[in-house]
Amino acid sequence: MALGGCSGNSGGPGVSTDTVAFLDTLQRRTFNYFWELTPVSNGLTPDRAPTPSFSSIAAVGFALTAYPIGVEHAWVTRTDAAARTLATLRFFWNSPQDSAGTNITGYRGFYYHFLNMSTGYRFQTVELSTIDTSLLLAGILFAQSYYDGSDTTEKEIRALADSIYFRVDWPWAQARPPAVSMGWHPESGFISADWIGYNEGMILNILALGSPRHPVDTSTWGKWVSGYQWTTYRGQSFVQFAPLFGHQYSHVWIDFRDIQDGYMKGRGINYFENSRRATLAQRAYAIANPNGWRDYGPDIWGLTACDGPADKTLSIGGRSRQFFTYRARGVSSVEEPDDGTICPTAVGGAVPFAPEITVPALLAMRTRYGNKLFSTYGFLDAFNPTFTAAGQQQTGTVDPQLGWFDVDYLGIDQGPILAMVENFRTGFVWRVMRGNAHIVRGLQRAGFTGGWLP
Repeated sequence: MALGGCSGNSGGPGVSTDTVAFLDTLQRRTFNYFWELTPVSNGLTPDRAPTPSFSSIAAVGFALTAYPIGVEHAWVTRTDAAARTLATLRFFWNSPQDSAGTNITGYRGFYYHFLNMSTGYRFQTVELSTIDTSLLLAGILFAQSYYDGSDTTEKEIRALADSIYFRVDWPWAQARPPAVSMGWHPESGFISADWIGYNEGMILNILALGSPRHPVDTSTWGKWVSGYQWTTYRGQSFVQFAPLFGHQYSHVWIDFRDIQDGYMKGRGINYFENSRRATLAQRAYAIANPNGWRDYGPDIWGLTACDGPADKTLSIGGRSRQFFTYRARGVSSVEEPDDGTICPTAVGGAVPFAPEITVPALLAMRTRYGNKLFSTYGFLDAFNPTFTAAGQQQTGTVDPQLGWFDVDYLGIDQGPILAMVENFRTGFVWRVMRGNAHIVRGLQRAGFTGGWLP
Protein backbone atom coordinates (compact mmCIF):
# COMPACT_ATOMS: atom_id res chain seq x y z
CA MET A 1 0.00 0.00 0.00
CA ALA A 2 1.44 3.34 -1.04
CA LEU A 3 0.83 5.92 1.65
CA GLY A 4 2.32 9.38 1.85
CA GLY A 5 2.21 12.06 4.49
CA CYS A 6 -0.53 14.41 5.65
CA SER A 7 -2.82 15.66 2.91
CA GLY A 8 -6.08 17.42 2.35
CA ASN A 9 -8.04 14.53 0.85
CA SER A 10 -10.22 12.05 2.67
CA GLY A 11 -7.64 9.36 3.17
CA GLY A 12 -4.18 10.57 2.30
CA PRO A 13 -2.32 10.07 -0.99
CA GLY A 14 -2.51 6.62 -2.51
CA VAL A 15 -5.07 5.34 -0.01
CA SER A 16 -7.55 2.82 -1.38
CA THR A 17 -11.32 3.20 -1.13
CA ASP A 18 -11.47 0.32 1.34
CA THR A 19 -8.85 1.95 3.52
CA VAL A 20 -10.71 5.26 3.46
CA ALA A 21 -13.85 3.44 4.56
CA PHE A 22 -11.93 1.77 7.40
CA LEU A 23 -10.46 5.09 8.59
CA ASP A 24 -13.95 6.63 8.47
CA THR A 25 -15.32 3.82 10.64
CA LEU A 26 -12.36 3.93 13.02
CA GLN A 27 -12.65 7.68 13.55
CA ARG A 28 -16.44 7.71 13.92
CA ARG A 29 -16.50 4.90 16.47
CA THR A 30 -13.60 6.42 18.41
CA PHE A 31 -15.28 9.84 18.40
CA ASN A 32 -18.41 8.27 19.87
CA TYR A 33 -16.44 7.26 22.98
CA PHE A 34 -16.12 10.93 23.88
CA TRP A 35 -19.48 12.09 22.62
CA GLU A 36 -21.65 9.34 24.08
CA LEU A 37 -19.87 8.74 27.40
CA THR A 38 -19.08 12.30 28.52
CA PRO A 39 -21.86 13.84 30.66
CA VAL A 40 -23.32 16.95 29.05
CA SER A 41 -23.63 18.63 32.46
CA ASN A 42 -19.93 18.84 33.38
CA GLY A 43 -17.91 17.49 30.46
CA LEU A 44 -16.02 14.99 32.61
CA THR A 45 -14.92 12.22 30.26
CA PRO A 46 -14.49 8.81 31.91
CA ASP A 47 -11.00 7.40 32.19
CA ARG A 48 -12.26 4.08 30.84
CA ALA A 49 -15.44 2.29 29.80
CA PRO A 50 -17.50 0.17 30.11
CA THR A 51 -15.92 -0.58 33.51
CA PRO A 52 -17.20 2.20 35.82
CA SER A 53 -14.45 4.72 36.47
CA PHE A 54 -13.47 8.20 37.56
CA SER A 55 -12.82 10.97 35.06
CA SER A 56 -9.36 11.57 33.64
CA ILE A 57 -8.61 15.25 33.07
CA ALA A 58 -6.28 14.26 30.22
CA ALA A 59 -9.16 12.39 28.59
CA VAL A 60 -11.18 15.62 28.86
CA GLY A 61 -8.44 17.37 26.90
CA PHE A 62 -8.75 14.74 24.19
CA ALA A 63 -12.56 15.07 24.27
CA LEU A 64 -12.35 18.83 23.71
CA THR A 65 -10.15 18.04 20.72
CA ALA A 66 -12.55 15.37 19.47
CA TYR A 67 -15.66 17.58 19.36
CA PRO A 68 -14.44 19.88 16.54
CA ILE A 69 -13.30 16.81 14.58
CA GLY A 70 -16.88 15.59 14.89
CA VAL A 71 -18.14 18.93 13.61
CA GLU A 72 -15.82 18.83 10.59
CA HIS A 73 -17.08 15.35 9.71
CA ALA A 74 -20.72 16.43 10.28
CA TRP A 75 -21.21 13.81 12.98
CA VAL A 76 -22.46 16.53 15.35
CA THR A 77 -23.47 20.15 14.86
CA ARG A 78 -21.16 23.02 15.69
CA THR A 79 -23.86 24.37 18.03
CA ASP A 80 -23.99 21.13 20.03
CA ALA A 81 -20.20 20.78 20.14
CA ALA A 82 -19.81 24.38 21.29
CA ALA A 83 -22.43 23.91 24.00
CA ARG A 84 -20.68 20.77 25.27
CA THR A 85 -17.34 22.59 25.21
CA LEU A 86 -18.70 25.60 27.07
CA ALA A 87 -20.20 23.39 29.81
CA THR A 88 -16.81 21.72 30.23
CA LEU A 89 -14.90 24.99 30.48
CA ARG A 90 -17.43 26.46 32.89
CA PHE A 91 -17.01 23.42 35.13
CA PHE A 92 -13.22 23.72 35.23
CA TRP A 93 -13.27 27.48 35.75
CA ASN A 94 -15.83 27.37 38.56
CA SER A 95 -14.74 24.18 40.33
CA PRO A 96 -13.11 24.69 43.74
CA GLN A 97 -9.38 25.44 43.89
CA ASP A 98 -7.81 25.14 47.32
CA SER A 99 -4.90 23.53 49.18
CA ALA A 100 -7.26 21.23 51.09
CA GLY A 101 -7.16 17.54 50.27
CA THR A 102 -10.89 16.81 49.97
CA ASN A 103 -13.90 18.24 48.13
CA ILE A 104 -11.51 20.09 45.81
CA THR A 105 -10.87 19.92 42.06
CA GLY A 106 -7.52 21.68 41.84
CA TYR A 107 -5.03 24.14 43.25
CA ARG A 108 -2.95 27.01 41.82
CA GLY A 109 -4.67 26.51 38.47
CA PHE A 110 -3.63 22.85 38.22
CA TYR A 111 -6.11 19.98 38.49
CA TYR A 112 -6.09 16.57 40.09
CA HIS A 113 -5.28 13.67 37.78
CA PHE A 114 -8.59 11.87 38.36
CA LEU A 115 -11.91 13.40 39.39
CA ASN A 116 -15.15 11.91 40.69
CA MET A 117 -17.50 11.63 37.71
CA SER A 118 -20.46 13.17 39.52
CA THR A 119 -18.99 15.73 41.95
CA GLY A 120 -15.88 16.64 39.98
CA TYR A 121 -13.80 16.49 43.18
CA ARG A 122 -10.40 14.86 43.59
CA PHE A 123 -10.64 11.07 43.33
CA GLN A 124 -9.26 9.42 46.48
CA THR A 125 -5.70 10.70 47.08
CA VAL A 126 -4.42 11.15 43.50
CA GLU A 127 -1.83 13.79 42.73
CA LEU A 128 -2.28 17.29 41.42
CA SER A 129 -0.91 16.44 38.00
CA THR A 130 1.14 18.90 35.97
CA ILE A 131 1.17 16.75 32.82
CA ASP A 132 -2.51 15.82 32.89
CA THR A 133 -3.37 19.47 33.47
CA SER A 134 -1.24 20.24 30.40
CA LEU A 135 -3.11 17.73 28.22
CA LEU A 136 -6.37 19.26 29.43
CA LEU A 137 -5.06 22.74 28.61
CA ALA A 138 -4.01 21.62 25.13
CA GLY A 139 -7.61 20.62 24.43
CA ILE A 140 -8.87 23.88 25.93
CA LEU A 141 -6.56 26.01 23.79
CA PHE A 142 -7.49 23.99 20.71
CA ALA A 143 -11.14 24.79 21.45
CA GLN A 144 -10.21 28.44 21.89
CA SER A 145 -8.71 28.58 18.41
CA TYR A 146 -11.43 26.52 16.75
CA TYR A 147 -14.48 28.33 18.10
CA ASP A 148 -13.80 31.69 16.47
CA GLY A 149 -17.42 32.77 15.97
CA SER A 150 -19.06 35.99 17.14
CA ASP A 151 -21.98 34.41 19.04
CA THR A 152 -22.03 34.53 22.82
CA THR A 153 -21.23 30.82 23.27
CA GLU A 154 -18.04 30.88 21.21
CA LYS A 155 -16.95 34.21 22.71
CA GLU A 156 -17.32 32.74 26.19
CA ILE A 157 -15.36 29.64 25.19
CA ARG A 158 -12.44 31.84 24.11
CA ALA A 159 -12.59 33.96 27.26
CA LEU A 160 -12.78 30.98 29.62
CA ALA A 161 -9.88 29.30 27.83
CA ASP A 162 -7.73 32.34 28.59
CA SER A 163 -8.94 32.50 32.18
CA ILE A 164 -8.19 28.83 32.86
CA TYR A 165 -4.78 28.95 31.19
CA PHE A 166 -3.72 32.26 32.74
CA ARG A 167 -4.54 30.97 36.24
CA VAL A 168 -2.01 28.14 36.14
CA ASP A 169 0.89 29.05 38.42
CA TRP A 170 3.76 27.32 36.64
CA PRO A 171 6.60 28.78 38.78
CA TRP A 172 4.89 27.43 41.91
CA ALA A 173 5.29 23.91 40.44
CA GLN A 174 9.04 24.39 40.05
CA ALA A 175 9.94 22.66 43.29
CA ARG A 176 13.55 22.36 42.06
CA PRO A 177 13.96 25.18 39.52
CA PRO A 178 14.17 25.46 36.64
CA ALA A 179 12.44 22.11 36.04
CA VAL A 180 8.71 21.63 36.64
CA SER A 181 7.68 18.94 39.14
CA MET A 182 5.54 16.04 37.97
CA GLY A 183 2.95 16.65 40.68
CA TRP A 184 1.93 17.58 44.19
CA HIS A 185 -0.06 16.08 47.06
CA PRO A 186 -1.65 18.28 49.73
CA GLU A 187 -0.67 15.62 52.27
CA SER A 188 3.03 15.38 51.41
CA GLY A 189 4.00 18.14 48.99
CA PHE A 190 5.75 17.86 45.64
CA ILE A 191 6.56 14.58 43.92
CA SER A 192 10.32 14.00 43.80
CA ALA A 193 10.44 13.60 40.01
CA ASP A 194 10.74 16.51 37.57
CA TRP A 195 10.07 16.91 33.85
CA ILE A 196 13.61 16.43 32.54
CA GLY A 197 14.36 14.35 29.46
CA TYR A 198 12.26 13.42 26.47
CA ASN A 199 8.72 12.09 27.01
CA GLU A 200 5.15 13.36 26.84
CA GLY A 201 6.14 16.42 28.89
CA MET A 202 7.26 18.44 25.87
CA ILE A 203 3.86 20.13 25.60
CA LEU A 204 3.92 20.89 29.35
CA ASN A 205 7.12 22.88 28.98
CA ILE A 206 5.81 24.73 25.92
CA LEU A 207 2.65 25.71 27.81
CA ALA A 208 4.66 26.78 30.86
CA LEU A 209 6.92 28.94 28.69
CA GLY A 210 3.97 30.44 26.82
CA SER A 211 1.94 31.57 29.83
CA PRO A 212 1.22 35.33 29.66
CA ARG A 213 0.71 35.59 33.43
CA HIS A 214 2.84 32.94 35.19
CA PRO A 215 5.58 31.86 32.75
CA VAL A 216 8.69 29.91 33.61
CA ASP A 217 12.14 31.11 32.60
CA THR A 218 13.60 30.01 29.27
CA SER A 219 16.20 28.02 31.22
CA THR A 220 13.42 25.51 31.87
CA TRP A 221 13.67 24.28 28.28
CA GLY A 222 17.41 23.81 28.61
CA LYS A 223 16.91 21.78 31.78
CA TRP A 224 14.29 19.63 30.02
CA VAL A 225 16.61 18.97 27.06
CA SER A 226 19.57 18.19 29.34
CA GLY A 227 18.05 14.80 30.09
CA TYR A 228 17.76 13.65 26.46
CA GLN A 229 19.35 10.31 25.56
CA TRP A 230 20.26 10.21 21.86
CA THR A 231 21.33 6.75 20.78
CA THR A 232 20.75 4.26 17.98
CA TYR A 233 18.21 1.49 18.46
CA ARG A 234 17.07 -1.09 15.89
CA GLY A 235 18.78 0.86 13.12
CA GLN A 236 17.29 4.25 14.04
CA SER A 237 19.07 7.16 15.76
CA PHE A 238 16.72 9.27 17.89
CA VAL A 239 16.01 10.65 21.37
CA GLN A 240 15.00 7.57 23.34
CA PHE A 241 11.77 6.95 25.20
CA ALA A 242 10.38 3.43 25.33
CA PRO A 243 6.55 3.77 25.28
CA LEU A 244 5.27 5.35 22.07
CA PHE A 245 2.83 7.68 23.83
CA GLY A 246 5.82 9.85 24.78
CA HIS A 247 6.51 10.32 21.09
CA GLN A 248 2.86 11.13 20.32
CA TYR A 249 0.96 13.18 22.90
CA SER A 250 2.61 16.56 22.27
CA HIS A 251 2.34 15.94 18.53
CA VAL A 252 -1.44 15.59 18.71
CA TRP A 253 -1.71 19.38 18.89
CA ILE A 254 1.61 20.76 17.63
CA ASP A 255 2.89 20.35 14.07
CA PHE A 256 6.60 19.72 14.57
CA ARG A 257 7.34 18.79 10.95
CA ASP A 258 9.18 21.94 9.85
CA ILE A 259 10.20 23.61 13.12
CA GLN A 260 13.27 22.98 15.27
CA ASP A 261 14.67 23.95 18.62
CA GLY A 262 18.41 24.24 19.18
CA TYR A 263 18.78 20.57 20.10
CA MET A 264 17.12 19.25 16.96
CA LYS A 265 19.00 21.71 14.77
CA GLY A 266 22.15 20.17 16.15
CA ARG A 267 20.92 16.71 15.16
CA GLY A 268 19.77 17.78 11.72
CA ILE A 269 16.19 16.58 12.16
CA ASN A 270 12.96 17.71 13.86
CA TYR A 271 10.75 16.16 16.54
CA PHE A 272 8.35 14.77 13.92
CA GLU A 273 11.22 12.83 12.34
CA ASN A 274 12.33 11.76 15.81
CA SER A 275 8.89 10.23 16.41
CA ARG A 276 8.95 8.59 12.99
CA ARG A 277 12.24 6.91 13.85
CA ALA A 278 10.90 5.73 17.21
CA THR A 279 7.91 4.22 15.38
CA LEU A 280 10.11 2.45 12.81
CA ALA A 281 12.38 1.13 15.56
CA GLN A 282 9.48 -0.34 17.47
CA ARG A 283 8.18 -2.15 14.40
CA ALA A 284 11.69 -3.45 13.71
CA TYR A 285 11.76 -4.83 17.26
CA ALA A 286 8.46 -6.64 16.66
CA ILE A 287 9.75 -8.14 13.43
CA ALA A 288 12.93 -9.35 15.18
CA ASN A 289 10.79 -10.52 18.13
CA PRO A 290 13.75 -11.48 20.34
CA ASN A 291 11.51 -12.85 23.11
CA GLY A 292 9.32 -14.94 20.85
CA TRP A 293 5.98 -13.31 21.65
CA ARG A 294 3.11 -14.77 19.66
CA ASP A 295 1.84 -12.93 16.53
CA TYR A 296 4.53 -10.21 16.60
CA GLY A 297 5.48 -9.18 13.08
CA PRO A 298 5.34 -6.48 10.37
CA ASP A 299 1.63 -5.78 10.91
CA ILE A 300 1.05 -6.87 14.52
CA TRP A 301 2.97 -4.57 16.85
CA GLY A 302 2.64 -1.53 19.11
CA LEU A 303 3.89 -1.00 22.66
CA THR A 304 2.84 1.85 24.95
CA ALA A 305 1.08 2.39 28.28
CA CYS A 306 -1.97 0.14 28.43
CA ASP A 307 -3.89 -2.52 30.31
CA GLY A 308 -2.57 -6.06 30.55
CA PRO A 309 -3.83 -9.52 31.50
CA ALA A 310 -2.36 -10.20 34.97
CA ASP A 311 0.44 -9.49 37.41
CA LYS A 312 1.86 -12.98 37.48
CA THR A 313 4.37 -15.40 36.00
CA LEU A 314 2.96 -18.36 34.09
CA SER A 315 4.32 -21.26 32.07
CA ILE A 316 2.93 -20.95 28.54
CA GLY A 317 4.08 -23.22 25.73
CA GLY A 318 6.75 -24.65 28.00
CA ARG A 319 8.25 -21.22 28.66
CA SER A 320 8.10 -19.07 31.79
CA ARG A 321 6.43 -15.75 31.00
CA GLN A 322 5.99 -12.71 33.21
CA PHE A 323 2.87 -10.62 32.61
CA PHE A 324 1.54 -7.35 33.99
CA THR A 325 -1.73 -5.45 34.26
CA TYR A 326 -1.59 -1.70 33.51
CA ARG A 327 1.97 -0.73 32.62
CA ALA A 328 4.01 1.58 30.37
CA ARG A 329 5.26 -0.95 27.83
CA GLY A 330 7.76 -0.05 25.15
CA VAL A 331 11.23 -0.57 23.74
CA SER A 332 14.32 1.61 23.41
CA SER A 333 18.06 1.43 23.91
CA VAL A 334 17.39 2.25 27.56
CA GLU A 335 14.77 -0.38 28.43
CA GLU A 336 12.47 -2.98 26.89
CA PRO A 337 9.44 -3.51 29.16
CA ASP A 338 7.45 -5.94 27.02
CA ASP A 339 5.17 -8.80 28.07
CA GLY A 340 3.58 -9.55 24.71
CA THR A 341 0.74 -7.08 25.23
CA ILE A 342 -0.02 -5.01 22.13
CA CYS A 343 -1.85 -1.68 22.29
CA PRO A 344 -3.54 -0.37 19.13
CA THR A 345 -3.15 3.28 20.16
CA ALA A 346 0.63 2.85 19.86
CA VAL A 347 0.03 2.38 16.14
CA GLY A 348 -2.99 4.67 15.76
CA GLY A 349 -1.23 7.55 17.50
CA ALA A 350 1.71 7.16 15.11
CA VAL A 351 -0.24 7.23 11.83
CA PRO A 352 1.09 10.61 10.56
CA PHE A 353 4.70 9.65 11.28
CA ALA A 354 4.75 6.47 9.20
CA PRO A 355 1.39 5.85 7.49
CA GLU A 356 2.92 3.25 5.17
CA ILE A 357 3.34 0.86 8.13
CA THR A 358 0.76 2.07 10.65
CA VAL A 359 -2.41 2.06 8.53
CA PRO A 360 -1.81 -1.51 7.25
CA ALA A 361 -1.13 -2.58 10.84
CA LEU A 362 -4.42 -1.13 12.07
CA LEU A 363 -6.23 -2.89 9.22
CA ALA A 364 -4.45 -6.17 9.95
CA MET A 365 -5.33 -6.04 13.64
CA ARG A 366 -8.99 -5.44 12.89
CA THR A 367 -9.05 -8.21 10.27
CA ARG A 368 -7.19 -10.78 12.34
CA TYR A 369 -8.96 -10.36 15.67
CA GLY A 370 -12.36 -9.07 14.55
CA ASN A 371 -14.85 -7.81 17.10
CA LYS A 372 -12.82 -9.21 19.99
CA LEU A 373 -10.54 -6.21 19.43
CA PHE A 374 -12.54 -3.77 17.30
CA SER A 375 -16.05 -3.05 18.51
CA THR A 376 -18.43 -0.31 19.66
CA TYR A 377 -15.88 2.48 20.16
CA GLY A 378 -13.20 1.25 17.79
CA PHE A 379 -10.17 -0.57 19.17
CA LEU A 380 -10.31 -1.91 22.68
CA ASP A 381 -7.31 -0.85 24.73
CA ALA A 382 -5.03 -3.87 24.43
CA PHE A 383 -4.63 -7.55 23.61
CA ASN A 384 -2.04 -10.26 24.23
CA PRO A 385 -1.94 -13.22 21.80
CA THR A 386 0.59 -15.07 23.98
CA PHE A 387 -1.66 -15.11 27.06
CA THR A 388 -3.88 -18.13 26.34
CA ALA A 389 -4.23 -19.29 29.95
CA ALA A 390 -8.00 -19.02 30.33
CA GLY A 391 -9.01 -18.38 33.93
CA GLN A 392 -5.60 -16.98 34.90
CA GLN A 393 -6.32 -13.41 33.79
CA GLN A 394 -7.02 -10.65 36.34
CA THR A 395 -8.67 -8.41 33.75
CA GLY A 396 -10.32 -8.88 30.37
CA THR A 397 -11.22 -12.13 28.66
CA VAL A 398 -9.20 -14.99 27.20
CA ASP A 399 -9.84 -16.85 23.98
CA PRO A 400 -7.82 -20.12 24.09
CA GLN A 401 -6.89 -19.69 20.42
CA LEU A 402 -6.48 -15.91 20.02
CA GLY A 403 -5.30 -14.93 23.50
CA TRP A 404 -6.22 -12.20 25.98
CA PHE A 405 -8.38 -9.19 25.11
CA ASP A 406 -9.18 -6.13 27.17
CA VAL A 407 -12.83 -5.31 27.84
CA ASP A 408 -12.24 -1.57 28.22
CA TYR A 409 -11.58 1.46 26.07
CA LEU A 410 -9.31 4.13 27.63
CA GLY A 411 -9.90 7.82 26.97
CA ILE A 412 -6.21 8.74 26.84
CA ASP A 413 -5.67 6.02 24.22
CA GLN A 414 -8.78 6.75 22.16
CA GLY A 415 -7.87 10.43 21.88
CA PRO A 416 -4.57 10.07 20.01
CA ILE A 417 -6.08 7.57 17.57
CA LEU A 418 -8.86 9.96 16.55
CA ALA A 419 -6.74 13.11 16.42
CA MET A 420 -3.66 11.65 14.76
CA VAL A 421 -5.64 9.87 12.06
CA GLU A 422 -7.28 13.25 11.42
CA ASN A 423 -3.91 14.97 11.29
CA PHE A 424 -2.76 12.40 8.74
CA ARG A 425 -5.85 12.80 6.61
CA THR A 426 -6.37 16.57 6.73
CA GLY A 427 -3.87 18.19 9.13
CA PHE A 428 -6.90 19.70 10.88
CA VAL A 429 -5.79 19.79 14.52
CA TRP A 430 -2.32 21.03 13.61
CA ARG A 431 -3.69 23.72 11.31
CA VAL A 432 -6.07 25.10 13.92
CA MET A 433 -3.43 25.04 16.67
CA ARG A 434 -0.90 26.96 14.56
CA GLY A 435 -3.12 29.98 15.08
CA ASN A 436 -3.02 29.86 18.88
CA ALA A 437 -0.88 32.75 20.15
CA HIS A 438 -0.09 30.98 23.43
CA ILE A 439 1.32 27.91 21.68
CA VAL A 440 3.32 30.09 19.29
CA ARG A 441 4.73 32.11 22.20
CA GLY A 442 5.73 28.96 24.08
CA LEU A 443 7.48 27.49 21.05
CA GLN A 444 9.35 30.70 20.37
CA ARG A 445 10.50 31.01 24.00
CA ALA A 446 11.74 27.40 23.78
CA GLY A 447 13.87 28.46 20.81
CA PHE A 448 11.85 26.94 17.99
CA THR A 449 12.20 28.57 14.57
CA GLY A 450 11.39 27.81 10.94
CA GLY A 451 8.43 26.35 9.12
CA TRP A 452 5.05 27.82 10.01
CA LEU A 453 6.27 29.85 13.00
CA PRO A 454 6.16 33.64 12.57
